[in-house]
Amino acid sequence: MSAAKRDYYEVLGVPRHATQEEIKQAFRRLARQYHPDVSDAPDAEERFKEINEAYAVLSDPEKRARYDRFGHQGVEGFGPGGPTPDFVDLMDLFADLFGGFGGRGRRRPRKGRNVQARVTLTFREAVFGVPRKEITFTREGLCSRCQGSGLEPGTTPQVCPTCHGRGEIRRQVHTLLGPMVQVSTCPTCRGQGSIVRTPCTLCKGRGRVKQSVRLEVDIPPGVDDGYRLRIPGQGEPGSDGGPPGDLYVHIRVKRHPFFRRQGQDILLPLSINVAQAALGAEVEVPTIDGEPARLSISAGTQEGDELLIPGKGVPDRHGRRGDQRVLIHVEIPRRLTPEQRELFERLAATLGTEVKPHQDRSFWDRLRDWFLQ
Repeated sequence: MSAAKRDYYEVLGVPRHATQEEIKQAFRRLARQYHPDVSDAPDAEERFKEINEAYAVLSDPEKRARYDRFGHQGVEGFGPGGPTPDFVDLMDLFADLFGGFGGRGRRRPRKGRNVQARVTLTFREAVFGVPRKEITFTREGLCSRCQGSGLEPGTTPQVCPTCHGRGEIRRQVHTLLGPMVQVSTCPTCRGQGSIVRTPCTLCKGRGRVKQSVRLEVDIPPGVDDGYRLRIPGQGEPGSDGGPPGDLYVHIRVKRHPFFRRQGQDILLPLSINVAQAALGAEVEVPTIDGEPARLSISAGTQEGDELLIPGKGVPDRHGRRGDQRVLIHVEIPRRLTPEQRELFERLAATLGTEVKPHQDRSFWDRLRDWFLQ
């Protein structure tokens, strides 16, 4: 592989909008093709490492989001030689490659499913963060009646009649290398070694029920609309002793009446009158902190000029704040008092009547481009 890393979606041969299942299928197909133990390709080892690295990032929702936003730099630092896929996925792959010979058929511990939640923040909450923000979401949890066993209280499971409690089926097969024992999970008990004859009346033997959960989470400063926050261990319970999944909180930020955000900067359009623009002025402007800031407008300020208030923007993860950028709009009065008209007429007489073409765009065009940068 060349020094410059290939795009991970290109490595796996999937589009950027591919689902997690499509990514997993592509990984398993390519890994079977390029595993060094089964492939004769001269670059099999390098391709297998490249495939592993791509899958380790794209199969993890948080890493994938960082990669989509920042590229390879966003997922650097996950250990020597790049990240590696989840152990369970690799074990499943090896079972596919080598037919499960000599392995154990009992089910391995599996991590629980991840769950999703949504929360809406005000613009100010997104800027400064919220300690202990309450959210609600739904997940499957262990049944309170049977404690996850699936058994009606007071009853016991029965030994599986197919595997006799082993959880696996063994059969001898003849191969080119001679007789070998193939091990597979028991289809009757699904590797448990026992079966439930009297299921729990609350969960119908599933061992799990839907739960509505209220949880307080810490929203860090500087989150933006579309940000996804990962809360480890708050997903659904794992199976066969596996760890619980994670909770992913999707954040929506309400629009502010006049503030807008651009990266770590906060944008504020500000209207001033022609006298303030021509003569200069000291004005107070609102800030997201809640306290107004003094702003000096220089004499001769033009439509579309940009002024800066340092340190009044959005904090980054290190606590450093961006700036507040103020875009000037000079308002022309639509109606004048007689006194104002007289003053403008006297001013007009001193400025002359000569005109010249001006190719500059309007304030609103520049304001639109400013927000879209």
